[in-house]
Amino acid sequence: MAALTTIRNIGPAFEEQLQAVGIMTAEELHTVGADAAYAKMLANGMKPHFIGYYVLHMALQGRPWNDCKGDEKKALRKSFDALKDTSFDAQRSEIEEFLNKIGVVDTVR
Repeated sequence: MAALTTIRNIGPAFEEQLQAVGIMTAEELHTVGADAAYAKMLANGMKPHFIGYYVLHMALQGRPWNDCKGDEKKALRKSFDALKDTSFDAQRSEIEEFLNKIGVVDTVR
């Protein structure tokens, strides 16, 4: 079983986020795939960030993170937006929590 950091573009911080959602090895990440792994991280409270999303895709293809361009990047952006809409709980966002605490945003929904 190979460490997550053996995958190009996966550093210690990304490894920690993946392990927090139960993806412990490079093999597990390849099995789960980029979209499902990223969805798990979002559901675990990670803030959505497009660059992180496409870096993960490039990593699983063994490509440099900045190799994503043109139509491929546009297609990944559409996938990212759809994934974000279904997997990220905006009610967990730090800014909204802060605004709720100081009384700027109504907490009753």
